[in-house]
Amino acid sequence: MSWAAARRALRVRLIAQRQALAPKVHAALSAAVHAALEARFPPGTVGLVAGYWPIRGEFDPRPYLIRTLAAGGEVALPVVTHRRAALRFRLWTPETPMEAGPWDTLQPVASAEATPATLLIPLVGFDAGGHRLGYGGGFYDRTLAALRPRPLAIGLGFELGRLASLIPRSHDHPMDVIITETGAFEPPRKPGGNSTEPRP
Repeated sequence: MSWAAARRALRVRLIAQRQALAPKVHAALSAAVHAALEARFPPGTVGLVAGYWPIRGEFDPRPYLIRTLAAGGEVALPVVTHRRAALRFRLWTPETPMEAGPWDTLQPVASAEATPATLLIPLVGFDAGGHRLGYGGGFYDRTLAALRPRPLAIGLGFELGRLASLIPRSHDHPMDVIITETGAFEPPRKPGGNSTEPRP
């Protein structure tokens, strides 16, 4: 099986496992992720935060985004402009008009564009090196490569997605911090690695 085919099969399996979680289990895991996220990064302390609109049983970051707004911070959501382009970001509040985006997501329609200091990034899978398995579109890798200064990349997911190794490629950008229901951990940083900004 090729590297790409193996990743596709892994992606399908992990998404199915996540969507099969009983609602009470998903809610309990999500509450633990929220608690770990707020403990490590209190709302309003990490600059302009870009979240995401959850799909396919992902951890839902919107309560954290709303608490960030309540703390006086700014929040943005990603906007897909082209399937091969980096993401762009528009400011968001719960009152912001939204439109359908790719893959059953929603994205702001016409709010002002913004450059995030922090990215909340959904995880399908992840490994100890902080490498992320997403949906295969490469949006976050392109975005992390394009944004200067590089935003703090916080991967959010559940322990069921933890893997021994994703065998990353050169274009894969590791997360700075990964947060699951067991807490937050910082993957080891390699000299000359992709992360160039100090962590808070």
